[in-house]
Amino acid sequence: MSSATEHHVAGQGVLSAEGFARVADLARREAGLHIADSKHALVQSRLNRRLRALNLDSFDSYLELLARRDGAGELREMISVLTTNVSHFFREGHHFDVLRDEVLLPLLTRSGPKARIRLWSAGCSSGQEPYSMAMVAHRALAQAAGDVRILATDIDPRILDTARLGEYPDSALSGLPEAERDSYMTPVSDPPNMWSVTTSIRQMVAFRELNLLADWPMRGPFDAIFCRNVVIYFDEATQDRLWPRFEAMLKPGGLLFLGHSERVRRNSGCAFEPAGVTVYRKPGPAVTGAGQDPLARARKGEPHGA
Repeated sequence: MSSATEHHVAGQGVLSAEGFARVADLARREAGLHIADSKHALVQSRLNRRLRALNLDSFDSYLELLARRDGAGELREMISVLTTNVSHFFREGHHFDVLRDEVLLPLLTRSGPKARIRLWSAGCSSGQEPYSMAMVAHRALAQAAGDVRILATDIDPRILDTARLGEYPDSALSGLPEAERDSYMTPVSDPPNMWSVTTSIRQMVAFRELNLLADWPMRGPFDAIFCRNVVIYFDEATQDRLWPRFEAMLKPGGLLFLGHSERVRRNSGCAFEPAGVTVYRKPGPAVTGAGQDPLARARKGEPHGA
């Protein structure tokens, strides 16, 4: 039975302190999200969208739904609503210079046409990051032949649908250099003021659902991993569990790119070395050529979600 203090019309529920604690605990266990008490009002506002969608009039009813055996689908919807999906083309542009100059061009030049480079965008949101990576790779491939593929993963299946579609409004192209826009984006007539990523770029990226806290079906190794503005939502203990996993996924000499406010702590239990502004290198000489293809399962359509 819903309490009198929480009973409102659908989508206007009041989230009690106890209810907030339950939501925060579910978000932590399911997706590693660290939600501070100061986010109470924000969480209430965002979850009221789900109450409206489900025609529920209280958070008591909503929490009961999450607790049911058939509530897994709604739990994923809750994580989607609570996750801020903000992305831009070529965000933190210096990272893409490093990707070109320290990963792509050296490996392509060293290995020649047989070069096989694999990149991972972990927490790809609406797709601008992996598509930016693909544009940089496409430019590099004009200078040296090789095979470059990108795995792009996110916990939110709905944002992945947007990423796969590869269509963006004018406002989303603000960080995209004019040369890249002219080469890799096509105007869409309906709806107007929209742009579509070209087929040549889309074919370089495989999108898959993946919870970073669950098992990872791919085995690596990758030449570079972008995980930017993702771990900021995790507490230090969760971050420290992730660093060794990323390290294991990289080839020796491979690079890990983080967001501008994220750092690998010195005592986190992994061997990453600073290699630039929020860039970390796995120790060892860079290697190229043969090895297990980490995108093989993605191309076969095997699931990457938890």
